Amino acid sequence: MTREDEIADLRRRMAEAAAVDDFETAARLRDALNGLTGLRRQVPGRMGLGTDQAVYKPPPGWIPPKKPDLMTSGHKPGGRKRR
Repeated sequence: MTREDEIADLRRRMAEAAAVDDFETAARLRDALNGLTGLRRQVPGRMGLGTDQAVYKPPPGWIPPKKPDLMTSGHKPGGRKRR
């Protein structure tokens, strides 16, 4: 059985279970279908509720940018003139 056939079979069985009000079986089949299609169940982590990334991890080779000087950032010599 190919992957597409298995996905179609799970969708059919899920629709049949929902039609006869067997929502627990339909939910179990939905989770199995999500596992086959590449979707992962989201779990709460350090980044907040609903994220699947437990800890922030920057991409390889990423260098953080230089932090701006807070005393001179956005400041123009001569001040701001009103019209």
